[in-house]
Amino acid sequence: MEPGARRGLTREKSCEIGPLIVIPCLNEVHHIGGLLLQLVKAQQSIGGKIVVVDGGSTDGTQVAVGQIAANTDAVILLDNPQKLQSSAVNLAVDRYGDNTNYLIRIDAHASYPEDYCQILLKEVKAQQADSIVVSMTAAGNPGFQKINAAAQNSSVGNGGARHRNQSSGQFVEHGHHALMSIAAFQAVGGYDTGFSHNEDAELDYRLGKAGYRIWLTCKTQVTYYPRSSFSALAKQYYNFGKGRAKNNLKHRILPNKRQAIVTFVAPAVLLAFLTVFHWIFAVPALVWAGYCAVSGVKLAIKEREFSLVGTGVAAMLMHLAWSLGFWRNILFGFTGRQQGSTP
Repeated sequence: MEPGARRGLTREKSCEIGPLIVIPCLNEVHHIGGLLLQLVKAQQSIGGKIVVVDGGSTDGTQVAVGQIAANTDAVILLDNPQKLQSSAVNLAVDRYGDNTNYLIRIDAHASYPEDYCQILLKEVKAQQADSIVVSMTAAGNPGFQKINAAAQNSSVGNGGARHRNQSSGQFVEHGHHALMSIAAFQAVGGYDTGFSHNEDAELDYRLGKAGYRIWLTCKTQVTYYPRSSFSALAKQYYNFGKGRAKNNLKHRILPNKRQAIVTFVAPAVLLAFLTVFHWIFAVPALVWAGYCAVSGVKLAIKEREFSLVGTGVAAMLMHLAWSLGFWRNILFGFTGRQQGSTP
């Protein structure tokens, strides 16, 4: 790797044509049209290409994208046979990354400020960073999705993660991916397509080890729409836990303090089954459940909305599912291709 490709000094290509905006997508017909129209408007001022990489949608998403692409050369639809988001971004960069300096990753199931892309491009140059990450705020419709969103926005749900709370602007080890230097992305091998979850944190680890700088901006953020059912939330966080364990095993690193605390949830619940022998075995699980429940009550009182008591239950589900997924991979190892190892 050239020395100029580190510490915010990524060498720019001489034939820049605007950023490469990549949208990994699967069954997002209700969101993709409005999102694309917003991005096409932004593209008119910043240039570049908008590539929707579809993992085999069956709900009409491809038709919706095709209708917009028929009216502008800015939008391209690619097929993603591997279906994973990591594969989608890698494929788009391989096909269209040669003539641009920056990759902007957009999630289809989220909403963005009108000037989102413009701010990212200004920030990467102002901070001399190699990657710009953003804070992510959850929002949802009344019912479980709203409760889930409130849980994810609270400290009991996100553990105080910097990229899940408003930042004042700082260099970090990880955040929600927004913009990245194509040169940095390619130098470390792109996303590891053996990861279905936690691929962003895994890539950030390799970026950091290679000397690249990641800036968490305070100038813009993403609004994310979380799962709207208990089963979907449990499955999501189970996979998040598996991805974190896979990351730790690959790089031989320990969970940070925030993650380490959650790893003890599943063992605490299992220990509670020994209560038939003595009540003391239930204490760890009761302390955890009590903390979550009290946090939910406090949030409901603060927001003056009784339904938010349910955030305690949502947090319990998130913690337990994550912990189960984590220990599943720690105890039984993992399989999958290991692309993108640190050079």
